[in-house]
Amino acid sequence: MANLTSVDVHAEAEAQGNDLNSRLNWLRAGVLGANDGIVSVAAIVVGVASVTTAQGPILTAGMAGLVGGAVSMALGEYVSVSSQSDSQRAVITRKRRALAERPRDMLAELASAYRRQGLTEATARRVAEELTAQNALQAHLSVDLRADEDEIVNPWHAAFASAVSFTLGAILPLLAILLPPEAWRIPVTFLAVLLALAITGAVGAHLGGASRGRAALRVVIGGAVALAFTFVVGQLLGAAGIG
Repeated sequence: MANLTSVDVHAEAEAQGNDLNSRLNWLRAGVLGANDGIVSVAAIVVGVASVTTAQGPILTAGMAGLVGGAVSMALGEYVSVSSQSDSQRAVITRKRRALAERPRDMLAELASAYRRQGLTEATARRVAEELTAQNALQAHLSVDLRADEDEIVNPWHAAFASAVSFTLGAILPLLAILLPPEAWRIPVTFLAVLLALAITGAVGAHLGGASRGRAALRVVIGGAVALAFTFVVGQLLGAAGIG
């Protein structure tokens, strides 16, 4: 009974760890999507605002960037996650077929995987046998995919999450460029965007276990360069009489 309980605890802890990692990955993706929305739309509206003070063109360009960026993010994420999902399903199909046709070979394979993780041969064999008796397919998927059969990534969910995170990030520069008085639009947008990037950069680094200060600095510098570049381009186009 003690051995069985230890195996159950091991499996439960592994499942909880996989679930936590999955949630953190989604959260990190959301932070990165928001970052993209902030920088992309901020660069567009700052570039347009450097040419004209009229709110109409600024709003139009900003909304075009928001919608186009959100759709692009969603499509890209859908295609990427669809490929990942197809690969996961293919692995599940192969494992299920192999378990039906070669159960002894699959048991030996599972025991070998646990030996590589540091268990003794006898313990690895016992763990493999007990997990196989409970759910053979899941035992193999937890080793090969680090996920449950029910945890196959959904491309629609990923596409929706990317579009939403991008949109939420893009709203900030839109508000920052449209709400302040005319003379303060660009400075306020610069300040709001760089502050938001510092926060999202630090949060993303914290979720990944990296240095928050260094990550925030990198993101802020990148955002500042993007805004400065588009501002200069807008000024040059405006001086040339374009727009």
